[in-house]
Amino acid sequence: MLVELRVRNLGVIEDLVLHLGPGMTALTGETGAGKTLLVEALELLMGGRADPALVRAGADAAVVEGRFAVAGALTPGMAASDQEVVLAREVPGDGRSRAYVDGRMATAGALAEVGAALVDLHGQHAHQSLLRQDAQRAAVDRFAGVDASEVEEARAVVRALDDRLAALGGDERTLAREIDLLSFQLGELEPAGLEDAGEDDRLREEEAILASAEELRHTAAAARDAIGGEGDDAGARDLVSETAARLGQFEPLADLAARLDAAVAELDDVLAELRDREERFDDDPARLAAVQERRRRLAELRRKYGADLAAVIAYRDEARARLADLRAGDARRAQISAERDVALEHLQLAEQVLGDARRAAAPDLAARIQGHLRELALPRARLEILVSEGGRGDAVEFLFGANAGETALPLAKVASGGELSRAMLATRLVLSGAPPTLVFDEVDAGIGGEAALAVGRSLAELGERHQVLVVTHLAQVAAFATHQIAVEKRESSTRTITHARAVSGDERLAELSRMLSGQPASAAARRHAEELLQVASGR
Repeated sequence: MLVELRVRNLGVIEDLVLHLGPGMTALTGETGAGKTLLVEALELLMGGRADPALVRAGADAAVVEGRFAVAGALTPGMAASDQEVVLAREVPGDGRSRAYVDGRMATAGALAEVGAALVDLHGQHAHQSLLRQDAQRAAVDRFAGVDASEVEEARAVVRALDDRLAALGGDERTLAREIDLLSFQLGELEPAGLEDAGEDDRLREEEAILASAEELRHTAAAARDAIGGEGDDAGARDLVSETAARLGQFEPLADLAARLDAAVAELDDVLAELRDREERFDDDPARLAAVQERRRRLAELRRKYGADLAAVIAYRDEARARLADLRAGDARRAQISAERDVALEHLQLAEQVLGDARRAAAPDLAARIQGHLRELALPRARLEILVSEGGRGDAVEFLFGANAGETALPLAKVASGGELSRAMLATRLVLSGAPPTLVFDEVDAGIGGEAALAVGRSLAELGERHQVLVVTHLAQVAAFATHQIAVEKRESSTRTITHARAVSGDERLAELSRMLSGQPASAAARRHAEELLQVASGR
């Protein structure tokens, strides 16, 4: 959900901040006040084309920032979040625009990817997800309740078997050379008996001990003599023990005596460990030579077959499987071909089930959307959904005809801005899957009266599931909004500046009255505005 939008130096907007909430928000104001500029600001946040002509005269750059409350990861690879995401776009008067996601520089493409998961724009704008065939196909899938993952998994199995068959191909000489090479390599790898990727690390530690066994033994012995004493000479342990005994005779020093007693116990443990290790530090030239030879052998294998032992072991296992395939020859190819036939049959069956589900759901979905179009002042409109015949039915296309007798053509080609917005609105009313924020611009173009009330009701209904922002000139639509923001231009010195403010109570009645009659103070218009609000509250 879009929580805050800040726009600076964009057209007639100098510095404008909007705080937005859930539900439906209506953006209203006189023609040319700057409402569409706010939509264009959102389009910039969605990675839309940055036109330097939009930069306010006298400013170096236009800046748009949006703060969104989100839950979960928005795109693959993006860290999950249950707090907020901040998007920003800077459009200089000359030069390339700059994009930012959570304060970090990003490409316009990356901004668009994140933005598409947050906002969908409906109207005369490029960011209309349902115009894309993949989005139309996904809409049919959601409505039909189907899952294409089984088909993708089956396709992956067939691809893997194809790869194995391709790997078994080639002429006899090529295969013979590869068999010889793999046999030679396994002749080096197999006798090495590699089983543990950590073997070299342990051998390195053992070599270090064996190479300095005498020095380690002498050092341990000297440490043991220093702590435990040698002959009649007292060691550190005895001195500490005697000191503890003297201190213990005096109550004010008894706590220090107890600490020294603990130190004596620790020294006893160290003495025991030194004796044990001293006995284990034996000179063993034969074992040292064997360890060094083994490490040289492992280093040679790493040089040829992998950066570490884990990679060498993985290569050996792959070479075993590959050699087994090659030696099996025709028999292995026949076996894999049989497996592929079974996998392909499963894939075709899964694709047919998916395609049948899509083809069965398409007419019902179209009828549901068309029913909403009649409520939205498009009584003669037709919407058809075509799904390609045979197989999985990947080719899905929404066709639209606004008037009786017209041929239904692809939605993006035949619908005007207002018609397109209403078609999108009708589709969203049927389908729940959509970004959290939906923006409708010019959704009420060419309608009025009862149709406008129907559009307002539909937007309010959609606002129960999504955050809905709608730019409207109709009081019948604005009355259904949870929030209303009035956009107006004011002259300051020699400049014109767009302002926006949330209106409620009497201010909202005055704005609705202005929309109805052009006279905010009109008593008749005010009564009509009050009636509209009552109708909206009772929807």
